[in-house]
Amino acid sequence: MVFGWLRYGQEGFTGTYNITEALRYNAMFALIALGMTFVIMTGGIDLSVGAVAVLGSVMAARASGEGPWVATLVAIATGVAIGLLNGVLISRFRIQPFIVTLATLLGGRGLALLAANNSVQSLSTEAFSNGFIDISGREIGPVPLPVAIAAVAFVIGTVLLNLTRFGRHVLAIGGNEEAARLAGVPIDRTIIVVYVLSGGLAGLAGAILAAYTFSGNPNEAVGWELSAIAAVVVGGTLLTGGLGSVWTTLVGVLLLGAIINMLNFESLDPYWQQVIRGLFLLVVVILQSRLRRPASG
Repeated sequence: MVFGWLRYGQEGFTGTYNITEALRYNAMFALIALGMTFVIMTGGIDLSVGAVAVLGSVMAARASGEGPWVATLVAIATGVAIGLLNGVLISRFRIQPFIVTLATLLGGRGLALLAANNSVQSLSTEAFSNGFIDISGREIGPVPLPVAIAAVAFVIGTVLLNLTRFGRHVLAIGGNEEAARLAGVPIDRTIIVVYVLSGGLAGLAGAILAAYTFSGNPNEAVGWELSAIAAVVVGGTLLTGGLGSVWTTLVGVLLLGAIINMLNFESLDPYWQQVIRGLFLLVVVILQSRLRRPASG
């Protein structure tokens, strides 16, 4: 933030409009990263969240004429269904999370194209008068509604992780799944709930995306799953599971958002932005593994 302020000026990088819009957009990443945090804490991975978000946005756009609540619930239900499929295949059929969620990533993208008739799904004309676009555009005082939604989600996520049996089960599975099983932790049920949570939050992000872009575009949200993983890892959650925090994930989201914002100010090609993001994630993972090595040794 300080570097951005010095390089681009107060009215640019730290101007009210830029900060508001950056927070509005990054609220979607935050929701996805929140779900990813729980998944990674169990030692899993969810590569399908970007596809779930874009499928949710298409479904929300198709249902936008029914009002914001119905459209949002349709998007969330879409995410929950895919998350349930992921969770069942991983827990009951013992298929690796990478393989399962890679398959649902591809399937989700395909379903989004089918649902949008291989085009961009426009919002219903009623969406501009029934409050649907307010999901993204409305503000509560100075706070954009997507930011308020993400803040509430993070508070609930904190309660789930730190103050409930479910949160203890998540950490136990990530720490040592076999020991957790012997201790009576319901492994299968917990894993299913974790992936349902991840899918539902990705679907909610998709509804906000549809309101933000005024459409459901099957080609949106490319690479969101990697950005979410990067935010979680940058926040300090171990990729091997068993250790992490909801609020440090939020710090990771804000840090990555600031970096991407600076890259946009530099008018850097989007492909180079992906390269820089990938290198940044690689450096963080290497540092994380080096910091853990003395403890494991």
